[in-house]
Amino acid sequence: MRREPSFWQRNALSLVLTAIFVVFLLGQVLTGQASWNQELVRAGRPPLDLTAYFSSGHFISATFENWESEFLQMGMYVLLTVWLRQLGSAESRGFEEEPDKIDPGPTPWPVRKGGVWRKLYANSLTLAFIGLFLVSFALHGYGSWRHENEQRQIQGRAEESLVGHLESASFWFESLQNWQSEFLAVLSIVVLSIFLRQDKSPESKPVHAPHRQTGA
Repeated sequence: MRREPSFWQRNALSLVLTAIFVVFLLGQVLTGQASWNQELVRAGRPPLDLTAYFSSGHFISATFENWESEFLQMGMYVLLTVWLRQLGSAESRGFEEEPDKIDPGPTPWPVRKGGVWRKLYANSLTLAFIGLFLVSFALHGYGSWRHENEQRQIQGRAEESLVGHLESASFWFESLQNWQSEFLAVLSIVVLSIFLRQDKSPESKPVHAPHRQTGA
């Protein structure tokens, strides 16, 4: 009789990724707090404790500036791979449509419900990434504005309006420098997976597969 996988075996990938995320986020918080406090002390301002740092523009802007680009990358990648193909890439669907492989088990309730619920569910992954991107973009904009005005206060300059900041080149530079790198990363795995392999990875074709084989 086949043994049921343990909780760890069933969730190992998401648990490890969560742990890595938490460690790196904690590292960002501690180093970001230290960096911002150094700047405040040089300007003759009191340093921020950890609680105050979490509400600072420095933390909010830096965190959601990166999150927005990640969610944009994933959302666009999910959407573009619906229609576009790349010959030989493990990250592309094949050129010939094949029936979906569906394991036995209960059908998700939106599918059973039908109508608009099924339509929404059929596009729910892209919609989720779009929603996460928009929330992160808004929080990045707010945090970036807060941080700009925190710096202006230190320098004794007049504060900037939120609309004025969102129209500034500096705000869009913050976003675009991340967006371009995210799409470069996607491009790299799409192209490199044509020629290179990683044995046993679902992101790679089988080691013996020809370069022209499309899809994992």
